[in-house]
Amino acid sequence: MRVLVVEDDEEMAQTVAVGLRRARMAVDVSFDGQEALERALFSDYDVIVLDRDLPGMHGDEVCAELVASGCRSRVLMLTAAATAADLVDGLNLGADDYLPKPFDFPVLVARIGALARRAHPAVPPVVRHGDLVVDTAGRRASRAGRHLELAPKEFGVLELLLTSKGRAVSAEELLERVWDEAADPFTSAVKITISRLRAKLGSPPVIETVAKRGYRI
Repeated sequence: MRVLVVEDDEEMAQTVAVGLRRARMAVDVSFDGQEALERALFSDYDVIVLDRDLPGMHGDEVCAELVASGCRSRVLMLTAAATAADLVDGLNLGADDYLPKPFDFPVLVARIGALARRAHPAVPPVVRHGDLVVDTAGRRASRAGRHLELAPKEFGVLELLLTSKGRAVSAEELLERVWDEAADPFTSAVKITISRLRAKLGSPPVIETVAKRGYRI
């Protein structure tokens, strides 16, 4: 799952980003509305956590532009205001959810996960393939009843492959969807992560390499 956090308070933005990465999400951060809009239209984010009061371009304008452009990212709007009118305004602009500040971090993680499961196509809270089970809501995975200790990128790769329903996923798409914007496009990170994931999943193998196309389950 890839998330864009848009928050002009740099300390808060980085704190949220660190917490979401611990929850096995790939996270980019923007401190300015205009920059956030450009990133959101360029990259394929599952969820955008959007502060309402932003410099450069107000969060309301960013949200409206995303909707007008046909952006498929789900938008979770944050604001210090918590009145019913603010809630209605945010949802009417096209936001998918609304969370007032201050908020409990587990609630933020749960809301982001719920929005990601409503992405295109929708992702169920639990995905199964034989004896392999991935809890996309709880960010856990198991095989034959055995809990899998997966690193964030390993979990992200497994989740994307499983939810692709047999479609071959290229290394480029994996890099785009599971890693953040700091990832080197020429890195061998995807190949290494696939190798480690295969080892942890054990036998019989479930991840297949498709020549010139990528990987699939």
